[in-house]
Amino acid sequence: MYIWFYTPYMSDLARYDSDEYKKYVLHLIEFIFDRNFSDDKENMCNRISREFILNAVPSMGMDSGNRQRERVRIGKRIRELRESKRMEARDLALLTGIDAANLSRIEQGKYSTGVDILSRIAIVLDAHLDLIPNSQKEK
Repeated sequence: MYIWFYTPYMSDLARYDSDEYKKYVLHLIEFIFDRNFSDDKENMCNRISREFILNAVPSMGMDSGNRQRERVRIGKRIRELRESKRMEARDLALLTGIDAANLSRIEQGKYSTGVDILSRIAIVLDAHLDLIPNSQKEK
């Protein structure tokens, strides 16, 4: 049995701002496939699909567009707030209950995260989450 994941969004990889991020995503896809390879193809497909969603792998077509710039912007802001409080990344990770490696990925814009994790980070940094109209966003 062959498994094909067809999506019109596969070309999104070519739109990433940096070759480094494109390589990261491709490495992540390879890692997930290798880790979940099994003779039980149905179970394997379910595990791979789940991990793609959990890791926000955009090549599965689950992403309606390239949100890399937003992830980088948010990660940069988290790092700025953390550094303004003279806080080490490992301390923020400990206080929020986030794995230090995942926090690093969030700050680099390489990891998509949900509102719950962002809220925990905001609370520790004495900040809040807010929606800002595009007309007011930083340039």
